[in-house]
Formats: sequence, structure tokens, C-alpha cells
Amino acid sequence: MFVVTGATGQLGSQIVDQLLHRLPPHAVGVSVRDVDKAADLAERGVRVRAGDFTDPATLEHAFEGAEKVLIVSAAIRGSGAVVANRAAIDAARAAGAKRIVYTSHQAASRDSLFAPQPTHAATEEHLAGLGVPFTALRNGFYASTLSYSIGAALETGQIVAPADGPVSWTAHSDLAEAAAIAVAEEGLLDGVTPALTAAEALDLEAVAGILAGITGRAITRVVVGDAEWKANAVAHGMPAAAADFTLGMYRAARRGEFAVTDPTLETLIGRRPTSARSVLEAMVSQL
Repeated sequence: MFVVTGATGQLGSQIVDQLLHRLPPHAVGVSVRDVDKAADLAERGVRVRAGDFTDPATLEHAFEGAEKVLIVSAAIRGSGAVVANRAAIDAARAAGAKRIVYTSHQAASRDSLFAPQPTHAATEEHLAGLGVPFTALRNGFYASTLSYSIGAALETGQIVAPADGPVSWTAHSDLAEAAAIAVAEEGLLDGVTPALTAAEALDLEAVAGILAGITGRAITRVVVGDAEWKANAVAHGMPAAAADFTLGMYRAARRGEFAVTDPTLETLIGRRPTSARSVLEAMVSQL
């Protein structure tokens, strides 16, 4: 049995759907915090069990009988994220998994300016030290993040943000397909993967140009200082900690941490990855 964690989240749910295109339902299990939210998967024949990274005792039952476990990184900020990820990895090993797959990030690094990346780096190091075959999927920066920029832009005609840099915006659907391939097929991905990214890296000025082309409206990119941006964000209700977290993303982007592109994702899924333009077109159509 192949077990997937976080199966009701944006990435995990799509990974399970992709797996069910490749495997019979009885070969797929999921570990979720709220089993009621996975009722549709149970109806499709998937084994659904409760598991919580912050309550490691629950993972023994959730991972029971797993040949492989795919661990979607914990949606936790701060030091607790490493603890949670390690707990899930250790539970997968204890369950006898023959391979552990972890959703990491293209910019995983101990010295990254964006807070999740040191977490991913520490988790990769722990995983590599266990002596169990593993795959760390270095996912490209999620293109869905663009939704936070374009909502206001369509109202005001401006993308207002701190200085940034090119980002290889990558679709969840493509990354979910790659993850399912990593789980269902042996021998394709081992260890830490190359960056799994779309084919181009775009900064917000380029995004503004694409958005203008899609909508037929003038959309301009306005750069503001970090302190000014944070003050404005907090004044409009964003918690200060969340503003600092987001600033880390901009600082990392302008240092070039997300500017990497690589053909590995295209090779895996057998087609050109979804472009940022396509993602933006879908977002605009839903607004």
C-alpha cells in the first residue's frame, strides 16, 4: 500500500487523484487530520485513517502496512515544522516503508531568506541520514501564490509589492503528477531531485505584463520599500508575523533563490509544464 499524507490539502488531494489514475483504490491509503473531510476518498475505496504529525502516536496506525509513504510537508511555521516533518518521516520508517517521498522545495537551503526553506533543508538532511531509500521532491514555487497579487491588481490596476526577482511559478497539478509518478514507479527519482519547475522564471513586472494582455487593461508594477509594504499590510489587517514571513519571500526572490528552471519536470510528466500565463488565465476566469 502507498500512503499519502495531507490528502485533503491542495497538493495532497491532487496527488491522490493522480495515483488513482495509476493504481487500484485498495492500493492507496491516506493519512489525514480530519477523516470526515476525506469521506469522498473512502467512498472511492481508498483507505482513510487519522494521522497528525503533531501527535506521532496516531501515525503508527495511519502508516500501517505502507510500502511507500509520501509526506506532504507540514503546513506549520516556525521550529515546529521540522519537528513535525521528522515525526512523520520517523513513523514511516518505523512502519517499514521501503521508500519515503517528501515534498521539499526548489530553494531548500539552510541560509535561505525565506523561512520555509531552512525547514526543508533540515528535513532533507534528516531523511538522508536514516538509511532508507528516499525521494525529496524539490518542487518549484507554487504558481497559486500569484492569486495574492492579482486580486488587488484587477481592482486597482497595480501590483504593489517590494522589490522581487524571477520566480519559476509552477502549477500544483504538474507537481502532483510528478509526485504520483515518484510513488507509483520505481527507479525514476532517487534522493534529492533537481528543481521541479516550469520552463520560465518571471518577476512581478513580467506577471503584470501578462495580466494586462489577458485582461486588456493597463496593469503596472509598483515597487515599494519593505518597511512601507509591511506597514501598509499590517494596517490592512495582516498580522505582523505574517507580513515578515511574506517579506522573506520577496527578499529571497530578489536574491535569485527562485530563479532556477530545470527540464526534469517536463521529462517526468512527458509534456511542457503549465505556464504562468495559463495559471493566470484560469485565475482571472474565476474572479
